Amino acid sequence: MGAAAVAIITGAELGSRLVVRYRIEGGATDALGYLRARTQTTCTIETRRGDRVVLLAEVVAAKPVPEPPEPRRPRFPTTFN
Repeated sequence: MGAAAVAIITGAELGSRLVVRYRIEGGATDALGYLRARTQTTCTIETRRGDRVVLLAEVVAAKPVPEPPEPRRPRFPTTFN
């Protein structure tokens, strides 16, 4: 467990946007999204693919991240008059 990473998660407000790296079989993976719940042993990150419940014991890194940028306007009009 990354003690500094867990401290970031436990200190973050619910609704904060975080990236959390945690161990899985064969390596590690990231959960990028909003912190929705936290217990003594887990945190729940709402990602684009759904909620990820992460064991704090498996966390190796975490940090707050800014909101995603606004979608870009199309280069060309999508409708023709």
